[in-house]
Amino acid sequence: MTDGDTATAAASNSAGTRLLIVGPPGAGKGTQAVQIAESYGIPAISTGDIFRANVKNETPLGLKVKAIMDAGDYVPDSLTNELVSDRLAQPDAAGGFLLDGYPRTADQVVFLDELLAARGEALTAVVQLVADRDEIVERLRKRAVDQGRSDDTEEAIRHRQDVYLRETGPLIDTYAERGLVLPVDGLGSIDEVAARIDEALASRGIRPTASA
Repeated sequence: MTDGDTATAAASNSAGTRLLIVGPPGAGKGTQAVQIAESYGIPAISTGDIFRANVKNETPLGLKVKAIMDAGDYVPDSLTNELVSDRLAQPDAAGGFLLDGYPRTADQVVFLDELLAARGEALTAVVQLVADRDEIVERLRKRAVDQGRSDDTEEAIRHRQDVYLRETGPLIDTYAERGLVLPVDGLGSIDEVAARIDEALASRGIRPTASA
């Protein structure tokens, strides 16, 4: 049995749908994350939301994050892992979840693997929104003009695309080796892309909840 077969078997042997969503800036990842969460009855969890919620509620972890961010430093993997672990332990994530923005590093991948394995779980699939780079750049340039953000230049937009590829590429390769990645065309209307995601997930036996 290959690593991909093992991961898929582990995921199917435990209840719940545990997904990651990845995609370049401008591909509509946040919008589709909300759609998936509603359709499949699982919480959409982003690291940004976790950070903000903990800081706002002044939790012990939130105070640590605030001190680091106020100092202008990056939140280390160890603290990010701790925050994600705390969030996934909450009741609404017991039946599955959709992670957005995590993991971002190889060490975070290892941590998530071990965290889920300790619970007898594994990832079900990784939804990868794919879109032509030039079309995304043009879309974001038009949006910037419409919103009066003259500082959001084509150069800045392309830089963010480069950062995404550099950070996410190795992670996508890792999950692809396990047979977990589902590439989905991210260009089109919200409903068109959502339908493609549904079709891709259905190919793995994952379907919307009856109440969706």
